[in-house]
Amino acid sequence: MEEQGTIIGIDVAKVSAWLDATIDSFTSPYVFTLIAGGRSNLTYRVTDASGRVLALRRPPTGHILPTAHDMVREHTLLKALERGAIPAPRVYGICTDPLINEHPFYLMDFVDGIILRNETEAMAQSAELRAAAGSNLAHTLAELHRVVPADVGLGEFAKTEHYVARQLKRWSRQYEQMKLDTVSDGLVEKVAARLGESIPDQQAGTIVHGDYRLSNTVIDAQGAVKAILDWEICTLGDPLADVGMMLIYWPEPTDTLFALTDESPSAAPGFASRDELLAAYAAVSPFDLSQIDYYRAFAFWRLACILQGVYFRQVSGAGGGNRGSVAHFPAHIAALTQAAAELLD
Repeated sequence: MEEQGTIIGIDVAKVSAWLDATIDSFTSPYVFTLIAGGRSNLTYRVTDASGRVLALRRPPTGHILPTAHDMVREHTLLKALERGAIPAPRVYGICTDPLINEHPFYLMDFVDGIILRNETEAMAQSAELRAAAGSNLAHTLAELHRVVPADVGLGEFAKTEHYVARQLKRWSRQYEQMKLDTVSDGLVEKVAARLGESIPDQQAGTIVHGDYRLSNTVIDAQGAVKAILDWEICTLGDPLADVGMMLIYWPEPTDTLFALTDESPSAAPGFASRDELLAAYAAVSPFDLSQIDYYRAFAFWRLACILQGVYFRQVSGAGGGNRGSVAHFPAHIAALTQAAAELLD
């Protein structure tokens, strides 16, 4: 554990004073522990004098694009979800004063449970958990997409229409702002143009998590979802974009391309296939999934743009909790973009 007072991204004295003044029954002194695993927003385990534990979320250190890493957005969405039955952490307060800790941060429940990030962790769990995790993940996403934004106070949270077109514009712009050495040879731009020419009609305007995958959930010993985490790029829009992301994040044992090279729990034996995952979502969802390959292509392309931002931040010294090598990122970004092009073909 890092010495208190030298925690990356936390002004211990000022944040502790804010916690004392803001969070009921949460008392100093506090122990802050940076949770490893993230390459973007930072999450900390915060333990108070009585042993109570909460989680603190803040943006990455260093340069931040104006529309990225919006803590207020995350907090607003999680607060709204407390009105329904969607498994998500309860939030306790948000600080937007830059004099406290440079950037906004918020406090939420620290949800105990299992987070699977790789095949080794997956194989340490029971066969029953692995068999059930896929359908539970898909069913929980379908439940999220059933939430009517206006019913939980999110009617004005974001635009809902023309989601894919807006996302193409946004991530193309961010890719251009953070473009360093890649080996995509203009393919990111070419795939963006092709995606823009064939956008399917949007069937609904729902809450969109934006990064929905097994490693962004806490599950229990039976494989049921206890909490959806990492609402960093949540918005309102096309629910099938979430389905496309869930599918590309679900590698099978015979796959040669993993969307995230260091996160591949479903590649372990005993998990559902992607077809079974899609069927589980379809069984409880009203949406037409006949153009799902388009959304898979869109997801590969969008992830390539997101990882370009991660790569830029890491090489410029402003990364998140995961300080591992990113030397493989340019080739991986190119491979993801190529996978998108092949799906469009």
